[in-house]
Amino acid sequence: MNSNLLFDFIADKENKTIYIIREFDAPLDLVWDAFTKPELLDQWVAPAPYTSKTKYMNFEVGGKRFYAMVGPDGKEGWALQKYTSISPKTNFKLYNTFADKDENPESTGSEWDYSFSEQNGITKVSITVYNESFDRMERLLEGFKLGFTASLENLENLLANLSRQ
Repeated sequence: MNSNLLFDFIADKENKTIYIIREFDAPLDLVWDAFTKPELLDQWVAPAPYTSKTKYMNFEVGGKRFYAMVGPDGKEGWALQKYTSISPKTNFKLYNTFADKDENPESTGSEWDYSFSEQNGITKVSITVYNESFDRMERLLEGFKLGFTASLENLENLLANLSRQ
């Protein structure tokens, strides 16, 4: 693990926005695939002891990903994402909301904006998460920071393993 890699997590409560910047010691193509292919996403996106299972994912503008975080007790927490913009290898945006197992979404969600760049073999991922509701952001913030940080560590390990193959 390269301990010199950048990791920032900033919560701007006033603007209901979270800013995350994370560098990975891996090529852009591999990092992009890890964020956009369900068979790779499901390997890293859930913090242990949770696992992720994608029911379906259609990575195109207007397409959706419907997935669950599955707890060690088997309980499923479902989420629905709708892709609103895709610029291959550089950026994609989506709307994310929690849902029930039948895809009925909650009334509020968040807008995610992912940007990717590579320099000298280090890929930087910048993520902006705008929450429609301050209450939703406040309720989720502490757990989200811990869980997302753990997920990004999972991704770092996955990328290291894939790079060695």
